[in-house]
Amino acid sequence: MKILILGRGVIGTQYAWAFENAGHTVEFYVREGRKAQYSSYVNLELWDARKSKKDRTVKEKWPIVMHEEIKANHDYDLIILSVNPEQVSNAVKYLAPRVGNATVLFFCNFWQDPQSAVQPIPPSQIVYGFPGAGGGFEGNTLYGGLYKTVQFGTFEPEPTKRDLEVRKLFAQTDFKIMVQKDVKSWLWNHFAFNAAMEVEVLKTGSFANVVSSREALNGLGWDLKEMIPVLKAKGSKLDVMTKVLSSLPPKVVGFLMSHVVFSPKSISYALVAHNHYKVGYAVQEIITDARKYGIKAPRLYDVESLITEQ
Repeated sequence: MKILILGRGVIGTQYAWAFENAGHTVEFYVREGRKAQYSSYVNLELWDARKSKKDRTVKEKWPIVMHEEIKANHDYDLIILSVNPEQVSNAVKYLAPRVGNATVLFFCNFWQDPQSAVQPIPPSQIVYGFPGAGGGFEGNTLYGGLYKTVQFGTFEPEPTKRDLEVRKLFAQTDFKIMVQKDVKSWLWNHFAFNAAMEVEVLKTGSFANVVSSREALNGLGWDLKEMIPVLKAKGSKLDVMTKVLSSLPPKVVGFLMSHVVFSPKSISYALVAHNHYKVGYAVQEIITDARKYGIKAPRLYDVESLITEQ
């Protein structure tokens, strides 16, 4: 399969590496000027959960192929779009007239209705998924991690031929496929959890500070509780993780996060600590809807002034 990754981001780069190692041709589209800015290779420092414990650490100087345009007559079978939610609109505008016959995998989060957010790309060519990966760039070195599980879902009664082809690609690359029956609610729940994390980043200054602070991790519990009414007002069902975390006392949430999810020796701690992306968009989106639905969210409103400072 010939695959194009939109952008040389943390998530897309890791999956690109995995697919190339599985025998596929993988290339990157980057914005004008970025090819000269980026190096022709990426230094990879990865943790790969698909492998046995003794082989999970990957250190590699990996050469990549980049282009600053997508030709109208391209022959890509699959285009993967894994960008931050605030970048989806511009990415879709650029990609829509250049899709050709390729399948487009939206491998990212949404707070809008996903089907509306991806117009005018033909619905018949779209696949919805969500990665299990994280990390960040430090210069030209990507410190990241690939978990074994990848999420997929569809808005059709049954998965389409393109859905099945993409899922097969991941399965043959040794990823475990999980299918979400209500993919829209799943994405909205995940967006809310990310926004709760961003609230604490706004307060403390960085992701590394959040995962190192029991107080900030306690705050995740309080933040998520404020977001539950917004999720319900949007018509979202609550997934298991959201139900559990929102039902527990925030101090218990903080304990679980600091001792289990983000314990200092965990891979999750290491990956989040390298995350440097600009925060605030997700929080502002939820604040906007909280006001729209007349929902009280004092913790969210308190950090709104910090968003413009980022």
